[in-house]
Amino acid sequence: MNGAVASSREELDVQRFSIAVSIAVPLLAILIQSYLPLKLKLTPVFDLPLLVTIFFAVARRRPVPGMITGAIIGTLQDALTHHPIGLNGISKTIIGYFASSIGVRFDVENPGSRFLMTFGFWFVHQFVYYTINLALVNVRDSWNWGHTLLAAFSNGFLAIVLFALMDRLKVRS
Repeated sequence: MNGAVASSREELDVQRFSIAVSIAVPLLAILIQSYLPLKLKLTPVFDLPLLVTIFFAVARRRPVPGMITGAIIGTLQDALTHHPIGLNGISKTIIGYFASSIGVRFDVENPGSRFLMTFGFWFVHQFVYYTINLALVNVRDSWNWGHTLLAAFSNGFLAIVLFALMDRLKVRS
């Protein structure tokens, strides 16, 4: 597809992944995200499970599997961290749905669109996460615009590299 917008759903190439890749990549991202901050003691900027959720949802281009992928990845991430169960699960479910919906309508294979998509989804994820955290858990975290902007840029640039590497894991038809 040469254009930025597909004229029909049939023009889009729905990507497939082996079962091993579909399980191993999210688990690796969750484990790295859960245990690396314990060793480095840095404020987390990157959200590898979010990037993996976006990648699989966009590549598969189907909203229901995108939502399921986001729900599983987010819930497992919550289970391995100190966060209440469900915060990341709900947030990543929403991102999985929107990312797969975007993947149906636009060309998301070039680096510029991958950056912009990840940059935007980072803000949506943070907004949903903080809203749920405030409304359901009643925890009042402050919104730090500087950190959020830096994290959105950082995740956008990491997505360009990570998505290019993960493109190699696609099953060729």
